Amino acid sequence: MAAERTLAERLLAGDKRALARGISLVEDDDPEGWELVREIYPRTGGAAVVGFTGPPGAGKSTLLSALVAAWRADGRTVAVLAVDPSSKRSGGALLGDRARIDADPGDRGLFIRSMAAGGRLGGLAPATRAAAHALAAAFDVVVVETVGVGQSETEVAETADTVAVVVQPGAGDVLQFLKAGIMEVPDVLVVTKSDLGTVATRAVRDLRMALRSLGDVAPVLAVCSVPPPDGIDALADALEAHRAALDLHAARARSRRLGALADFAAEHGDRGLRALGGRRAAERFLAEQDPGLGAAALAATLEARAGSTS
Repeated sequence: MAAERTLAERLLAGDKRALARGISLVEDDDPEGWELVREIYPRTGGAAVVGFTGPPGAGKSTLLSALVAAWRADGRTVAVLAVDPSSKRSGGALLGDRARIDADPGDRGLFIRSMAAGGRLGGLAPATRAAAHALAAAFDVVVVETVGVGQSETEVAETADTVAVVVQPGAGDVLQFLKAGIMEVPDVLVVTKSDLGTVATRAVRDLRMALRSLGDVAPVLAVCSVPPPDGIDALADALEAHRAALDLHAARARSRRLGALADFAAEHGDRGLRALGGRRAAERFLAEQDPGLGAAALAATLEARAGSTS
């Protein structure tokens, strides 16, 4: 009689119950969940981790529905983590974004999960980054979709290989992005509702001018997500082209270090950073650690370091 497969083996095989169980363990801060992430981390190198962010109402979920369909038609397996605001009562995801993404529940190559922001306004809870890494071991593409407020734009950039910022035409987003410094985040900028014609064309032009003023050459694409969709294949190609140009090993190592530092700062605040000699000293310390360590292990080394120097 064959031995029962472990949770890690089931997750790597794409078992949806195992996937849900593993994410729940991480969300509950269960040591078994973090051990699971550590165990499967070496298998995460082949997946594309893509971040989608932008203002509420920009059409991210509709766009993702069309993009996921294109990826699945191409034979790629896809996991989506939709990061929602946390319920004050339960602590769980409030909006349930997966309900807004069109999907066949019987599709074994697609997994969608809503996750709570964990009390960090617009940011990513440590569990979200860990879940993204875990899913990267089982799927070809992992999408992290954020609500697009607060720190989500910068924190998703610390988690994903490629970040797409989604805006809608005629909403004044260019000026707001310039004020907030968000224009420095995207690897790809996406203008939705291209079927609106002139107003969408103007938004694309304004965004390209804003990027040029910053010396940035990120592509700006106009798409229409509602049937018949338009520009979706071009967007998929742009996301893949950006990832193909990366030193993925270095990018992932940097992502883990930044995630560990964000988790440490959220837990210990400025006082904890001062115990390490400041943020730059903490970054230098992390850069000296084993590049194979996951974010949770790196955060633990920071805590140990802070304890030894205090």
